[in-house]
Amino acid sequence: MHQFTTVLESLETVLKDASDLNPGFLAPEELGDTLLSLRRAQSRLAELSLRVMAAGQALADETGAKDAAGWLVAQGVVDARPAHRDLRLAQALAHREPTRAAVASGDVGLDHAAVIVGLLDDLPAELGAEVVERAEAHLIGLASRHSPKELRRLAAHLLEVAAPEVADEADARALARFEERVRGKVSLSITAVGGGLARVHGLVPMAVGERLRTYLEAFAQPRVAATGADGRVRPRSRLLADAFGQLLEAVDPDRLPRHGGDATTVIVTVGLDDLRRELGLAEMAGEPISAAEARRLACSARILPVVLGGRSEPLDLGRSQRLFSPAQRKALRLRDKECRAEGCTVPAAWTDAHHLDPWSKGGRTDLVDGILLCGHHHRLAHDPGYDHRRMSNGDYRFHRRT
Repeated sequence: MHQFTTVLESLETVLKDASDLNPGFLAPEELGDTLLSLRRAQSRLAELSLRVMAAGQALADETGAKDAAGWLVAQGVVDARPAHRDLRLAQALAHREPTRAAVASGDVGLDHAAVIVGLLDDLPAELGAEVVERAEAHLIGLASRHSPKELRRLAAHLLEVAAPEVADEADARALARFEERVRGKVSLSITAVGGGLARVHGLVPMAVGERLRTYLEAFAQPRVAATGADGRVRPRSRLLADAFGQLLEAVDPDRLPRHGGDATTVIVTVGLDDLRRELGLAEMAGEPISAAEARRLACSARILPVVLGGRSEPLDLGRSQRLFSPAQRKALRLRDKECRAEGCTVPAAWTDAHHLDPWSKGGRTDLVDGILLCGHHHRLAHDPGYDHRRMSNGDYRFHRRT
């Protein structure tokens, strides 16, 4: 029996025994001690999980996943974003032994560890290993006494502590490196949260953020439009959110770049009867909208109304051409919504249209013979070293051939 199996069985036994404990009988000081002890135990267990995750590339290669995070997503136990965030931290800790050991001992939490590895990565590349080691030790010491937010603030003068002999020179170069670091940290994500809402979260250069703010305030008119039609004062965040929608509708779609073999197009599906009625339902990105809103969008933005039951472009081309047409790609986006490899969440706009039956071997360029795959899984679909099979839900499952 592998040592990992023995340890995990022991953990299962301990946690099972703990499931019947009632914290309501603890005195206030005992509650505090218990919370701190559990946080330490949580950090130690999380470090073990990350260590296994960092060693999981062999598992990913065996199953055709991009990495261990992708494999976990395919198991349905975690969403893509937190899985890949954990994988990045696991890979960083594999090269930061003192920080990993501090987490494994329970002295440093994962949030502290993420701050520490980020700060160390930001140090000038020309610093020697000894300086980096002193900086890491200093940060670990601070982490045991301060919150992650305070740690980030206290580290503003890290070099003055770890390498005072080069601090002045480093400060002189800091401004030149600043914009390069900023470009490496920018990100933007758009996530459906249900209830007809999507969360937009991003980090952009200050110049971009200020430009966006200026444009939004031009639409928001915060001094004159703060009161809504119902007489209530709308908060600034609501004004800016409404202005963001107006800004997008003011963009000329003809000036946008093409991608995925298709012009940039938002797809709305609506039944013909609903489209004609004043009250009816349509669908956009899997979320319901009113038919009235679909009609409005069709007038003010580049919207492709896929009218069910109405006339549309021919979608099945058989053997007449090898590549899927723009109309077919729109239909595939509408049907598949994202990469159809098991557990992969790459959005449809970033995928390739793949023939289930290769066109070179007599396959047809028809919708029923097409599927969307991201670049990674499209390559695996043509890799003789991998088997793939279609699952009952239409997804592809990959596995390395033995």
